[in-house]
Amino acid sequence: MSLKVGIVGLGIMGGSFAKNLREADFEVCGFDIVEKNVEALVALGGTACDSPKEVAEQSDVVITSLPSIPAFHAVMSGDDGFTAAKKDGLIVIECSTLPIADKQAAHDALREVGTILMDCPISGTGSQAINKDLSIYVSGEESAHAKCQDVFNGFANINFYVGEFGNGSKMKFVANLLVHIHNVASAEAMVLGMKAGLEPQTILDVVKVGAGGSRVLELRGPMMVADNYDDATMKMDIWQKDIKVISEFAADLECPTPLFTAGIDIYRSGLAKGMDKLDTASVCRVLEEMAGLERKKES
Repeated sequence: MSLKVGIVGLGIMGGSFAKNLREADFEVCGFDIVEKNVEALVALGGTACDSPKEVAEQSDVVITSLPSIPAFHAVMSGDDGFTAAKKDGLIVIECSTLPIADKQAAHDALREVGTILMDCPISGTGSQAINKDLSIYVSGEESAHAKCQDVFNGFANINFYVGEFGNGSKMKFVANLLVHIHNVASAEAMVLGMKAGLEPQTILDVVKVGAGGSRVLELRGPMMVADNYDDATMKMDIWQKDIKVISEFAADLECPTPLFTAGIDIYRSGLAKGMDKLDTASVCRVLEEMAGLERKKES
């Protein structure tokens, strides 16, 4: 019998999970504090719930994709959260990028009521999530990983079991460090080429197929070419959470991250310029201003 799946957090990522799971014929229920996100789930044939507790009560497996530490703790152990459901055997696939200590605290609290929390961060952008082009770094109880294979396959392209609880987040921090660097590096290269008089589309077409190309350039290069960052797959303000988490993780390990650190102020400059809700690819616009580059206007 197919597992009943719940989703808490139906934004850019969670909403895409819901779409793909419904297309795979899973029963899906969900909750989000934003009503239009819940309405989108219902339009897909899913069921609306009034709280995370109700989602847990109606599901065999729950997926969470949450924007902040307070939201995470409210969902996990708030008055209407998962601990209140006391659902023995429930598996929670936690996909957010958050400090490991917070996830461990939730893991321990849920274990007290018989619920299994899996640390399963996602690698991929919002646009990739829509197309199910995601990787999942799964950590926690291996038997739960095996039980949820069909669910993972329903909303992601591939999943990796990386060991004990918390290893998923560690792997995500490593991957997002590279995303952070590659994004700024891609923008820097685009700006250098444009200031030298090369057409942005030509830069992208040529560089992405050579040794200097990257998946980040492929995904965010088109936004940089168009100078249009409104359709955000990762917003600049939300990315600040990832920056903070990775910075603290590296500091705790006393591990230098010079390239990551060098890029932080580029993102912060974007916030200072009012780019909070734009895609992180808009660091290209920040660097254009720093370079005194004015693009040619289309006639």
